[in-house]
Amino acid sequence: MSAYVKNLVKQARAASYRMVGLSTSQKNAALKNMAKAIMDNKKVILKENEKDLNNAIKNKLRKSFAERLSLNEKRLKEMSLSLGALVKLEDPVNKIISKWRQPNGLALQKVRVPIGVVLIVYEARPNVTSDCVGLLFKTSNVGILRGGSDAIYSNKAIAATLKKAINKSGINFDTFFVVQRTDRKTVDELLKQDECIDLVIPRGGEALIRKVVETSHIPVIKHFKGICHIFVDHSADIKKALKVCVNAKVQRPSVCNAVETILVHKNVANKFLPLLKKEFDRYKVQIRADSKAANVLGGVKRAKNKDWITEFLDLIVAIKVVKDVDEAIAHINSFGSHHTESILTKDKKNAQKFVKEVDSACCFINISTRFSDGYQFGLGAEIGISTDKLHARGPMGLKELTTYKWIVEGNGQIRT
Repeated sequence: MSAYVKNLVKQARAASYRMVGLSTSQKNAALKNMAKAIMDNKKVILKENEKDLNNAIKNKLRKSFAERLSLNEKRLKEMSLSLGALVKLEDPVNKIISKWRQPNGLALQKVRVPIGVVLIVYEARPNVTSDCVGLLFKTSNVGILRGGSDAIYSNKAIAATLKKAINKSGINFDTFFVVQRTDRKTVDELLKQDECIDLVIPRGGEALIRKVVETSHIPVIKHFKGICHIFVDHSADIKKALKVCVNAKVQRPSVCNAVETILVHKNVANKFLPLLKKEFDRYKVQIRADSKAANVLGGVKRAKNKDWITEFLDLIVAIKVVKDVDEAIAHINSFGSHHTESILTKDKKNAQKFVKEVDSACCFINISTRFSDGYQFGLGAEIGISTDKLHARGPMGLKELTTYKWIVEGNGQIRT
């Protein structure tokens, strides 16, 4: 283990023991300062982000990658609002989950506590830096943040801004740590520090997440892909369905909750699909259709088997005509990634069947998949989205960043 990693994790573990001593009022005051500092320091952050964008152009990175990397005043405002929203949310730390007294007089409490030290490994989305710092800070966790090398200037600028705001609040120790080294060896070393790091949350593409899972000696919360579906049922409001499908694909195609496959009931395919293609043509969305959808549309690319399991993260969408809600559910459970699925319908029975039988972290009725987001759920941003079934599932907010301990009080009892 390098001296750099050894010193980093040692500092993080020491800081975690100090974090538990911070009161809710101290944390909220610091979060207010952080939210304000993001906007006060926007010129510096955007200037540093420009360096990363210029490097992305120089390195001929994909447009979708550059879109995730890009910051602007609107996104900085969203980052600021996310930090501010955390102030209004209840602090879960030290909250009693349950309590009771045993016949022998023992008083038991199950109490929420921080997880401890959390390693976040992520790619080129600088807003992740502020979101993670805020959520970890509110829950008295210490973060070790390792962003992608392509966003190093942006991440450093955001981190420096937040650290100054925390120090201004009277907290005189580091509450999070940004990994300054961008080599992969450092990440591999960190993933083996199970004595000092309690949890790993990777955020990024499937290749990154699989690499983390394969290398880590530490528990990992993850989702590999965001293959999200929308099923347009026979009773769907066509006008609303068009808006929802377009929003889910076009509003921000490079994120994990953008729709990748649209399933259309056979009874509305002839009416709905030409209207949908017309809308998608406006935004230059490429359609990959099954044989039935292609027969209706004409002149579109035929879908291959791999298209049903591909997270496009771009202006590409797969479309399939299905006979009923059962076929839609079967397709989603077979080809989906257990992330987010939505049914557009007026049929309450079909809606309830869909959300009950689809095996995904988030099941929606008559809304865009783009709402699969911690901030939209009222969680005050999110640390990530989990498609696992243990500990956390779906957008992870404050409670998902805690564990619990048992506190038992007696009066000299002994076990016989």
